[in-house]
Amino acid sequence: MACTYAFIEFICDALAPLGVVRSRKMMGDYVIYVNEKCVITACDNIAYVKKLPCIADLMTDAECGFPYQGAKEAYILDFADTRKALKVIETLWNDLPFPKSKKK
Repeated sequence: MACTYAFIEFICDALAPLGVVRSRKMMGDYVIYVNEKCVITACDNIAYVKKLPCIADLMTDAECGFPYQGAKEAYILDFADTRKALKVIETLWNDLPFPKSKKK
């Protein structure tokens, strides 16, 4: 089951306080960017974030899963506590690199 547009819109609206938020459809599911860094992979109406040491303390109680077959295990980000979700994304954003530019 692919993500619904309503779910993607909800996530993007929740992340709006962090800056410019956009989503991109990829193979039936979505990736969500904040200030041009990819921070969430959304599959089957579940928001996944990379398992990185910078957010391990914030995600100690989080469930984990695989966004798609062949993917690395990721944390499942629960938006029930929006303040915590924003802190996780903000912390993650500070640790992630900007995407490499595509040279023509």
